[in-house]
Parts: sequence; C-alpha cells; structure tokens
Amino acid sequence: MRDSIKEYEAVEAAALKFVKSVAEGDSRHARELFTDDAVLFGFLDGKLERGSIEQFYRNVDTVDGGQEFKARIDVVAIEETLAVVRVLEENWGGRIDFTDYLLLLKIDGEWKCVAKAYNQNSDTIEK
Repeated sequence: MRDSIKEYEAVEAAALKFVKSVAEGDSRHARELFTDDAVLFGFLDGKLERGSIEQFYRNVDTVDGGQEFKARIDVVAIEETLAVVRVLEENWGGRIDFTDYLLLLKIDGEWKCVAKAYNQNSDTIEK
C-alpha cells in the first residue's frame, strides 16, 4: 500500500536538512537528520570515502555550495518505517555534481538518515 502524500512531504522535509547544510556549508542542519552512527560511502575526486558520517560533516563545513549550487530531492520509496531519497546536486563548490542516496528510518516518529552513498559525476572529477 502506498503511503500518504503527507508522509512523502515529511521525508522530503527531512532530506531538505541535508540540502540546506550542503548549500550553506554548515553541517548543523544535517546533524539534525543523521543518526550519530550513520555511515558514508562514495568516491570524492576518485578517492574512496567510507565510514562515519563525520567525514561528510567535515566536507560540508569546509566548502559551501556556492552561488551556482542547485539541488533536487526525489523521494524514491517509502515503506512504513523505511525511505529512500535521491538528491541530485549540481555545481557544489563551483565544480562538482553528485547523486546522493539517503537511507532513512522512521525512529520514534521522526525520519532519520542512517546511511549516505553517493556518486560524483565523472566529468567533475579533479585528478
């Protein structure tokens, strides 16, 4: 059974915390979204990042999105207590395009992200 539009809006609002942090270069919004034990996996400029979400926070706090940064949130699926969100990012830090997948769980009535995996578009990799 499909969840209500209200639930999709709640998941989108949660993912907006991620986008706001990336755009502003300030991890405090994302820290409200991610669980303390959330994990990160992806390649940044060809180098594998994996482990604690703290690496994402360091990246965000070091580089803001910039004037040309754009993002789009797509709620891919919701199954009662599980949601998958895709975030498309363009021109982060003036040069990088990403596709992020966020895995969210509804914990104590609140959508929280437990994992982030991402791809950096190959034409934006700095060698």
